[in-house]
Amino acid sequence: MRFVSNNGNTDPALNLALEEYILRSLPDDDYLLFYINEPSIIIGKNQNTVEEINADYMKENNIHVVRRLSGGGAVYHDLGNLNFSFIMRDDGASFHNFKKFTEPVVKALQGMGVDAELTGRNDLQVGERKISGNAQFHSKGRMFSHGTLLFDSEIENVISALKVNAEKYVSKSTKSIRSRVANISEFLQEPMEIEQFRQALLASIFEGMDEAPTYELTDQDWENVQKLANERYRSWEWTYGRSPAFNMQQRKRIEGVGTFDVRLQVEDGVIADAAIFGDFFGRGESGEVAAGLIGKRYDADELQKWSDQLDLPYYFGPITKEQWLGLLM
Repeated sequence: MRFVSNNGNTDPALNLALEEYILRSLPDDDYLLFYINEPSIIIGKNQNTVEEINADYMKENNIHVVRRLSGGGAVYHDLGNLNFSFIMRDDGASFHNFKKFTEPVVKALQGMGVDAELTGRNDLQVGERKISGNAQFHSKGRMFSHGTLLFDSEIENVISALKVNAEKYVSKSTKSIRSRVANISEFLQEPMEIEQFRQALLASIFEGMDEAPTYELTDQDWENVQKLANERYRSWEWTYGRSPAFNMQQRKRIEGVGTFDVRLQVEDGVIADAAIFGDFFGRGESGEVAAGLIGKRYDADELQKWSDQLDLPYYFGPITKEQWLGLLM
């Protein structure tokens, strides 16, 4: 595994573009990337942006909003939040295996006296308090697993910038996002700055080596990353996407899978448009499933026969056919 430096960039669009560029364009090897972003909300690939953010608060506080490639929920980043990304070949058993990628981070945190552990689907917690959320993306035999590390973030911004899905937090038997979220700095035995924290994490992950093996990006690499940032991550179409008119909506949280928001425009008994939002994790593009719904009769038998042909776990994770049909009807 080789470490790739982002040269201290804090632009979220550039950092997400760099992550994608490493995945798709660098030699077929394993890489580790760290990055810190200016205040921003990073939206999951399948989420409806306008319903996840507090737009007025974000505008007043100059907070960026950028959509990422991976699934999962919206997260807040700022200069007190360190993000890590393991980018590597997909061996067929690593996608959805969050433990594999969080273990090196947990080990490093425990070495600093922080009693962290992986809990639930994809969170790192200290006791009952969340310090990290993780997500994954797969493409053409390669994948990345990335996560946040709340080191010294402005927790009030986490609360104010996001529209909290109450259903999600009720399911975890908690009363508020404030009671669930914590900064790692609260648990350190000895105080340190975020750069010291980054170096300690790097040293732990590459334990036993004098220094981490690196991949040096060329000027051409950086030009390509900038181009990708402009064309995808800074575009309105990518970040906000489309939210079709709809006259039927099902919003449910399926334990162990995620929250789903399925919207259908049904005209004369036929599905004329469809969208599937949520914080689920899948290898495939949920938009392909939404497109496949268009033109189908809004009929239980027809939708069941069509769904029989779908590889539901490929698109949505460990969902059953019965759960899926319950979202449609």
